[in-house]
Parts: sequence; structure tokens; C-alpha cells
Amino acid sequence: MGGLFGKQAMTYQHQANVLIIGGGLSGTMLAAQLLRLPGQRRILIIEPRAELGRGEAYSAVELGHTLNGNAARMSVDPDNPDDLTQWLTAHIAAGGWPESAEQDVPVNELFPPRGLFGAYVQQRLAEARAVGALQGSTVEHIRAEVVDLQIDSGSVQLTLSDGQRLQGSQTVLATGMFPAARTPQTQSSGLNAAALDPWDVAAMRELDPQSTVLIIGSGLTMVDAVVSLEQAGHRGPIEVFSRHGLLPHVRRQPPAWVDFLGDDHSLRTPRQLLRELRRQCQVAITQGIDWQAPLDTVRVHIARLWSQATDQQRRQFVRHVRPCWESHHHRSPPLSAALVERLYKEGRLRIQAASFKGLEPSPDGGVRIRIRRRGESESCVVQGAALINSSGIEYDWRRVARPLPQQVLARGLVQPGPLALGIAAAVDGAVLDAEGCAADRLFAMGPPLRGMWWESTAVTDVALQAKALAVRLAG
Repeated sequence: MGGLFGKQAMTYQHQANVLIIGGGLSGTMLAAQLLRLPGQRRILIIEPRAELGRGEAYSAVELGHTLNGNAARMSVDPDNPDDLTQWLTAHIAAGGWPESAEQDVPVNELFPPRGLFGAYVQQRLAEARAVGALQGSTVEHIRAEVVDLQIDSGSVQLTLSDGQRLQGSQTVLATGMFPAARTPQTQSSGLNAAALDPWDVAAMRELDPQSTVLIIGSGLTMVDAVVSLEQAGHRGPIEVFSRHGLLPHVRRQPPAWVDFLGDDHSLRTPRQLLRELRRQCQVAITQGIDWQAPLDTVRVHIARLWSQATDQQRRQFVRHVRPCWESHHHRSPPLSAALVERLYKEGRLRIQAASFKGLEPSPDGGVRIRIRRRGESESCVVQGAALINSSGIEYDWRRVARPLPQQVLARGLVQPGPLALGIAAAVDGAVLDAEGCAADRLFAMGPPLRGMWWESTAVTDVALQAKALAVRLAG
């Protein structure tokens, strides 16, 4: 620990072995893994929310906002893929979540509410706390936002929004996701100021139930917004605008399929992968098997494929393949997908391929937006009673108008990741500074590493990263 607890450290309110910035899924799972490792360490998690383990994704309180993966896919224990299934089985048997009977499927095929998943994560942290206590390890929640970070040869120093200063031997950026609907932007269009939160059912109850609601974006956040509107009692038209006009497919439970990428490492480029994936899906269809079966085998190879691709290949994927990939890969939970399909068939929900061009003055109330439909050269104005920003996640830290991302970029402590997705890091999670040098005290995990591994947000990805990084930090 060197000079961590020396005279200089006396000016700090807290000192720790590990400082974890962010207490959502990433930070909580990292803390749980550290607590279970041999050794005595003090861990501080800095998270402005009242509860750990929830973050943006799992703070939802409505039962209709469910995981987009079934229980068998969402274990936080990388050594036990059935961990969530086992927890749910016990929870339901004890009288919890009685609404699960409505899904009428085995427990491993259930799509739990996101709020319930947050409770599961919290319980696993509590169990890890008990294990850590036996060897003198502790974790403490500091409820504040980190607004600045500095590094010297002996420690990392954090400045918090409440004026506190913390010092630690190692620090981890586990900041999670920055939803576009809730994240201040450095180049703001004013959209968020005029838009409703996609998950704010209470605010939606204030709308005229028959009014027209406009939604920007057609991915999984849009699906959540439609669920919110339905639960708020909205019964009017919903107009959805997105650049490509693609909806997420419904997630089904396909049978196992041969791991064709594991058998053939000659498939390296995005073009080769797509060509073979289409062929595999067509083979499945001709055999009467769900096309999602071959697609689901790709998941475990995404990090390898993305990391070995050239920058040009990555750009080609993001520009030409990403919309189709995300609508097929990031699929909607069945109950939510059924609602979207019903509203679409009823004519209440319309999907239009159009680009958002900005807000327009609306002197007579409601909101007016300017859009340009695909294939048209001129833009037009559309009006509704309310607007929802469902444009997904902001991964470019340069565009996130929060103090910490702006400060670490300005100080040169981090650099943007490939294609400006998150931040750059070494394979072991050590953050790369502006000169490309790997830090020995600053690490990252989860969504900030989107540019490194492409899929760095799913529960299984985060759980694996947490286990590996905990070993690295403890070592």
C-alpha cells in the first residue's frame, strides 16, 4: 500500500484498497467477487443512487419492464449458469413474484421484472459481504457522484459532488451505461428537456389518454416506453421514428445449434461472418428449426471477432450491419413484444423510417419535431401531445456532459475507445491514457469497454469481467 495511509492521506475522508466508481451491476458484481477472494481489503463503492446493484438498468419498479433475456441467460455467477434460475425458484416458492404464473413456462424460461433482478443482485452482494467479513474485508457505499479523478505514483484521489475526497490504491471505472434519455449531452439538441422519461409511468398518466405520443428511436428503450404508456392507461396513437425503421425481434427459446464459429476460425471478417450466418440460418429454416438457434451460437465469439477485426472492418460493421444486428440480436421479451405487435396490428402504433432533425416551436402546446423520412429530400414537421427519447445508449464519452467523463478526458487519463465507443483499455482492463500507456492503478469494466469487446453490457459479460478483474486487482 506504500504511502496510502501516510501523512498526506490524512486530508482524505476515506482511504481504501479499491475504489469502485459506480454501484450498478458492474460495480456491485466486482465488489462481490473481491469480497470472496482471500485477503483483507477495504472497498468503497461511490454511487449516487440509494441502493447498490440496480443502476440505470435495474431501478425500474414496474412489473412490465422485464429483462430481455430469460433466467437461464442472466446468471451473475460465471461459475453457475443456473444461479438466477435457482434464486427465482426459491423466491417464487416463498411467495414472491406471484405474477410469474402468467408466463406459464418453466422457471429457467421466465423473463423476470428488472426490479426483481436488482433484488437478486443485492442478495448476492449481501452473501459476499458475509464471506468477506470472515477474513476482515468490507464494502461501504458512499452516496455521491465522482466529479474528478487524479492519479499520482502512490494512489488515486477522487473528489465527490458533496465535497468529500477519497484516496485509494486502485480505482475502477464501473460507470455503467449512459442512457441517451437521461444523459446530458455536450452538443444538446434540447430533446431531453422536451421529452418524457421512457420509464416514467407517473408522468405519462398526466397525458390525455387519447393523445398522440411521438417516440424517437425504435429499439428496446422504445419497447419499454410503449410498456410504460400502456401501464399509464394511454390509448391513443403512438408514432415511432427511427433512421432504419427496424423493430427488435421477439426473443424465443430455440434448440441448441452446432457452434460453427468454434469449429471454423477462418471466419474472421464481418462480411465472412454474415455470409456464413445467413447460410446457417437458412439451413435451420429448411429443417424447420428457429433461425434464432444459429444466431445465438455467435454470442460467445463476439469479443474475439470484434477484437481481431481491423478499424475499417469495425467501421463497416457499425455503419452497414449494426442496425440489423441489434434488431436481431438484442431481442424483445415475449410479453413486451406481444404488446408492441398488438398495438401495431390495431393501427395505434406506427413505425416510420425517418431521421430526427430537431425541435420546432409549439406555441399551441404539445411538441413539434422536424423529421426527414427515408427516401425523401425535404423534411417535414410532426406534432404530438408528448415526446419520448428512446434513442438508446450514449457510448461516446466525449458527448456525455457529466463531470467525471469530461475531467478524465481533459486530463488525458483516458482516451476514447475504438470508434469512440467507451474508453480504451488493455486486455486486463487497465485503462489506456491519452498517450496509449496502460495505467497501473486505474481500470474499467462493463459498458465503458464497449469499443474493446462490442458486447460489454450483458449480464454474463459483466459477470465474467468482474471475476477476471477481481483476480487482477487482488494479485
